[in-house]
Amino acid sequence: MNSSSVWIRILRLLLFPFAVLYGMIVKIRNYLYDAGIIKSATFNFPVICVGNLTVGGTGKSPMVEYLLRILGSRYKVATLSRGYKRKTQGYTLANEKTTALDIGDEPMQFHAKFPDAYVAVGEERATAIPLLLFEKPDTEVIILDDAMQHRQVNAGLTIMLTDRNHLFTRDCFLPTGDLRDARKSARRANVIIVTKCDPAMSGEDKAAVREELQPFDSQHLFFSYIRYGTPYHILNRMERALTPETAVLLVCGIAKPAQLTAYVKEHAAKTEVMYYRDHYIFWIDDLKKIIQRFEKIEQQNKIILVTEKDAVRLLKFHEHLTELPVYVLPIETDFLFNQAGEFDQLVENFIQEFKN
Repeated sequence: MNSSSVWIRILRLLLFPFAVLYGMIVKIRNYLYDAGIIKSATFNFPVICVGNLTVGGTGKSPMVEYLLRILGSRYKVATLSRGYKRKTQGYTLANEKTTALDIGDEPMQFHAKFPDAYVAVGEERATAIPLLLFEKPDTEVIILDDAMQHRQVNAGLTIMLTDRNHLFTRDCFLPTGDLRDARKSARRANVIIVTKCDPAMSGEDKAAVREELQPFDSQHLFFSYIRYGTPYHILNRMERALTPETAVLLVCGIAKPAQLTAYVKEHAAKTEVMYYRDHYIFWIDDLKKIIQRFEKIEQQNKIILVTEKDAVRLLKFHEHLTELPVYVLPIETDFLFNQAGEFDQLVENFIQEFKN
């Protein structure tokens, strides 16, 4: 552990009184919802919520994409996100001219990868859903991205994610920990998915996690992992595999980059990393620093590697990227223990309940 990590931990411990206060506020708010004093909107329509109890890094975007992938061929699917760090406000539906500044990086990622899906953003989801259905009446399923703690809408199917390396049961409230909602809120989930598991996860480890989480009999527990694809050029999408001869400058602005960094280091000859905070908005000076750092790498066989989320924030520098070997590392979520079919059928059954 480096010195900066030590100081961060010390600071978080010193902020424990604020974590207690924050926790009290969250619990009072949840009580008001649970008691019906604050109302949640319910729609007679398939609404799927993908969320978690912590701040960032559990794999919500890959899970939303998984749902888009399995449902897109059979249903007209829409996603609805808050649109974090966008430059607009209120309800916005993506179109062919939309950029990440209009809707945020993750919604823009959905829009680019799944052009047949409707991608909308709106801070007030209870208001945004009727607007979306009015504007796109052929919508058959809505996926709420990162909406579990935002209880304005009572989704018909709630999928809660928790990182295998940072289970919510071992966490505490912000700012001392990463919890933004109470642990008891896990009871609201219909499905709990343990994400970022080791692809070689053993049955014993699976049983230990189940014992720690103690899901209700009515809750479905799944285990997933991240599968990395072949990098492709940010502009022309030509693929270029990572090899033991490739030197990589990894540029990433995601919440928890440790697993990604470890993967790149394992597959590249040399890896240098430039970290940015999650959802970081790149400026031209940032790009210049990236280029300067890249030019200092002595190997001839070298690339700049970015995440899909970072790529949509870098595309505004299109004219500066044409001569650069900037490659995007795609990721997908997949299930362990042959659970994919069970999960897919669970989602299908939920949607079909509204069709009958």
